[in-house]
Amino acid sequence: MAFRNVYGLNSSPFASLAFLWPALVAESASEIASAAAREFANLAVGPQPEESERQPEWTTANRVALELPTLRLRDFAAGSDVPTLICAPFALHGATITDFAPHHSLVAALLAAGLGRVFATDWRSASPDMRFLSIDSYLADLNVAVDELGGRVHLVGLCQGGWMALIYVARFPGKIAKLVLAGAPIDLAAGNSKLSELARETPVAIFRELVELGGGRLLGRHALRFWAPDFPDPNAIRELLQSSHPTTSAAFRPLESRFREWFAATLDLPGTYYLQVVEHLFKENRLAKGRFVALGRKVDLFDLRCPIFLLAAREDDVVAPAQIFATEHLVNARHCPVEKAVTPCGHLGLFMGRQILTDVWPNIARWLLR
Repeated sequence: MAFRNVYGLNSSPFASLAFLWPALVAESASEIASAAAREFANLAVGPQPEESERQPEWTTANRVALELPTLRLRDFAAGSDVPTLICAPFALHGATITDFAPHHSLVAALLAAGLGRVFATDWRSASPDMRFLSIDSYLADLNVAVDELGGRVHLVGLCQGGWMALIYVARFPGKIAKLVLAGAPIDLAAGNSKLSELARETPVAIFRELVELGGGRLLGRHALRFWAPDFPDPNAIRELLQSSHPTTSAAFRPLESRFREWFAATLDLPGTYYLQVVEHLFKENRLAKGRFVALGRKVDLFDLRCPIFLLAAREDDVVAPAQIFATEHLVNARHCPVEKAVTPCGHLGLFMGRQILTDVWPNIARWLLR
């Protein structure tokens, strides 16, 4: 089986590991398969690289409004309208995906479009003592952040921050004025993508061994080598950022360098949280099936009581448009009017692409303000 870069930037097969795969598929719970999974995971992550201490910088001026065990609440502006909280993905890379660079910042695009109060969840990389934190731990801190902002917000969920946002809204329906989901995997059975395919076809033993290798955490540097072993080339970076500058130009080189630094800086995830995401959401599709339990209560998407905007990328290899648009059929149309849009870009282009941030997100900001 070829393991492809989950961002769709390029692909690279683990050809030397293919001999392990039949044993894992045939006997995923057996002792032989567990040993094979351990060997597979060790070979996939390779030698232990040095951890980078450099973290990507934020582009837009901000302050930390609240410090919680799992996140810092970033405050980008003071205004009088309903706060807009961006729920960034808590996955491979950090929250600066929301504020990557000048002309490539979702935060800046929303502010320029008239939103006066914009905040973002800056998820903390998991330390060893955080290894047992669960999805509930992150939902609980997200709830504290919403209460800190007055108890009622517009919520913008990006990618894997999207399913978290949707679960939160279903669990606390009275706290959200409007909900935006962008590139979010909601119903994995509604379509097919590289990410859902890998999650479906990779035995759970592999994921567990990756957590074991990290001492109870999924280490970001392991995840990067396992899921995205090839560094993106300049043409792929230029395409996803929708830059007008040639790759050989002096204007493009700083942007490419900034992207490479962002791409190399990863987050560590608690093992408990990570395995719940893999098993409950990606393998068992519990959220779409109405079987997901959050903070002690089964969430029902039919309980949502807010307008929803769904944004998909036409060339998205990570989240198929059908996987996010299926949300429309999981909610009550009387209480949740849904608007949808498809953009001509790939996954990261939804959040970093200059043209998308110029043409599409201002319309979403105006929808929030209406």
